[in-house]
Amino acid sequence: MSGPNALADLPVLRDPIEPAYADEKKPAHDNDVVDSVAHKAETGSSYGKESSLEDLSDREGALFVNGEPVIRNGEDVSNFLFDVRDDGDPALTFRSLFLGTLFAGLGAAMCQIYIFKPLQVVVSTVFLLLLIYSVGSVWATFLPRASWVENTRFARLAPVLDFINPGEFRLKEHVIASLVASTAAYGSTAVNNFAVQKLYYDTNVHATTAILATFSTACFGYGIVGLLRPLTVYPSEMVYWANLPTVSIFQALHFGTEGNKKRVKLFWMAFTGMFCYEIFPSYIFPLLNGFSIVCLSTQHAPANVQNIITNLFGGADANEGLGFLSFGFDWQYITSTSMSYPIVQQANSWFGIVICYIAIMGIYYSNIWNSLTFPMLSTSLFAQNGTLYPQSVVFGDNFTLNQTALNEVGLPALTGSTAWANLCANLAIGGLIAHCCLFWGPYVVESFKQARKGTQPDRHWQAMQKYDEAPWYWYAALLALAFFAGLIVVLKGETTLPWYSYIVALLLGGLITPFSTLLYARLGNGIATQQLMKMVAGAINPGKPVANLYFSMWSHDVVSTSINLAGDLKIGQYLKIPPRTMFLTQVWGTILGAIVNYVVMVSIVDAQREILLDPIGTQVWSGQYVQSLNSAAVTWSMAKQLYSPSGPYFIVPMGLVIGIGPTVLQWFIGKRWPKIGPLKVNDILLPIIYSYMQYMSSGTTSPVLTTIIVGALSQVWLRRYHPGWYKKYNYILGGALDGGAQVMIFILSFAVFGASGKNRPFPAWAGNPAKGNVDYCNGNGALD
Repeated sequence: MSGPNALADLPVLRDPIEPAYADEKKPAHDNDVVDSVAHKAETGSSYGKESSLEDLSDREGALFVNGEPVIRNGEDVSNFLFDVRDDGDPALTFRSLFLGTLFAGLGAAMCQIYIFKPLQVVVSTVFLLLLIYSVGSVWATFLPRASWVENTRFARLAPVLDFINPGEFRLKEHVIASLVASTAAYGSTAVNNFAVQKLYYDTNVHATTAILATFSTACFGYGIVGLLRPLTVYPSEMVYWANLPTVSIFQALHFGTEGNKKRVKLFWMAFTGMFCYEIFPSYIFPLLNGFSIVCLSTQHAPANVQNIITNLFGGADANEGLGFLSFGFDWQYITSTSMSYPIVQQANSWFGIVICYIAIMGIYYSNIWNSLTFPMLSTSLFAQNGTLYPQSVVFGDNFTLNQTALNEVGLPALTGSTAWANLCANLAIGGLIAHCCLFWGPYVVESFKQARKGTQPDRHWQAMQKYDEAPWYWYAALLALAFFAGLIVVLKGETTLPWYSYIVALLLGGLITPFSTLLYARLGNGIATQQLMKMVAGAINPGKPVANLYFSMWSHDVVSTSINLAGDLKIGQYLKIPPRTMFLTQVWGTILGAIVNYVVMVSIVDAQREILLDPIGTQVWSGQYVQSLNSAAVTWSMAKQLYSPSGPYFIVPMGLVIGIGPTVLQWFIGKRWPKIGPLKVNDILLPIIYSYMQYMSSGTTSPVLTTIIVGALSQVWLRRYHPGWYKKYNYILGGALDGGAQVMIFILSFAVFGASGKNRPFPAWAGNPAKGNVDYCNGNGALD
């Protein structure tokens, strides 16, 4: 990964979408020698030769294998992966807004469905853009155009027809419609809080509260995004790796070169194949989602042995086990993220996952935090005897801690895996702040200097300078509107949050946002910051779990919304969407999404209430996410009893401080020894490692090994040894598989999975057993 000095002036390169050679023949190389030089198209300078396949110590120049650039970092993405072409076609039209609004409802609905799944998955923008592309193309072809009435008695209708159907459905219209829809599909912590209140506190939040709260959280985050653009959007190193399949597909669909025709053909073949296949692992043959040789071969083992086997090797059902050595073949859970994340991120995550297996098994069987009394994996709250915690008795109708009742009932307890997950989250937050300040501090300073002087070297940013930028005061005005909308909710709604806590929440979210966005933009995944928010909330609002929920909502939603919308702004930069148009459409998509999220949440909670309250859940539905929100809110509202030096979980808040120390030590070591053997010290990303150390602490875990294999094949084998294939096909293939799987899941959710209230399970057979876990890991009473 490039350091700050990688932002030196970049040369002007040839169009990266076209083949490096017109006849697509590679130049002759002696023994496939690797070319590694700074590529200079204008001077035509010759390539230097090296004997090794890839020298990662040289981060300044482009690296070529058999004449094709290897995509290693943000500069390579900017220079070689995407076309800088801008056709100047219109973006904001009636058609783009209509289609965006229509499919915003679909995207938001799918997002909310996945909140109640055993494994949370982001709704693929590819899924949405494909549907929009299909409808937009039909619209352009079959609806009347102005040219149809020229020189006829209906000529006066030409302006109206041109407004409705401006002709060919082109790139920028497509992007705007898709971003409105995908912005709506990001989801809202506010709506998830309403689900918690509905499930655990029997509170139906008023519609006005819901709308104003979701508008406030989303738009406050977007306002901060606008002010941070020079740091988090403009530079080349701000890649937002998970968005690369989306950009690749947009350009393939609309830039009609010969190479893109092949990519489009591959896309539709893969999309269709995955659409047809997905019905098997998700409905007909769910054993495919958790194929464990160990579990299948130990059906007759003693009960105590089967319990251990299930805890370690089981993972197809929610909270079943750690899924070690299981193979998951359900693409809705694998996703294309491992085909997008850079290899440095994935290598760190793999190390964290190994620690996770060891830590959770060790915590459970050594009975740390009294773990053996509870399920090994669960996000629910428990009483000390292992039953579900009666929180309604402790907090009563006014959602405030009743000390007398607490003395009678006793303190709540977390499972060992949840306590470990909370500790790792705090370690990651501490490490994140330290890493950004120490390792990326010079980059931050340089980015703002470049923005002020207008010297940002990214060629996509330079191509955008012909468009008027959305001025900073637009974003400042949005911040003000969001602030007052939230203040109304705090003063008039069902939040129990004091006004001063609301202000602290916004300030805390605004402080953490730059750190989280930097990590996400550079490496593809962020760090969950909810634990920090809940800790502060517990200190300010002791004994008030609902107030804790809303404090965390405003503080954390600022972070998550900022990251998502900044990624969209980067898509706009790659595809040359005018900034002012981006501003208007993203605000519109945010508002639409909040409304649809709320409606779908109410529908699912009403239809699946008992399952969502169950600590384990099913293969199809799980309340683990809302359970974790509630558990954290309740426990942090008892911070004095649970997290003080005399409490059972004191190590959890201390994780913030502990997480900083190793990063500081790493920074000092890196200053003295930048490389230790083949390893660059700066490539050790402790926040990522900490984050993945709790990766299997809840939910469906069986696809983890498959995800690692897919990532290794994509980012090691294909990227390094076949960079031409990687550049042309990697991202578009990943997007196609995501799109095909999610289209089928959306259909199945309402047709057979009960999202609309009626569940229609597939008949039982060997691949879909009627009793027990679907992967035949049947310990822990699964057959009872």
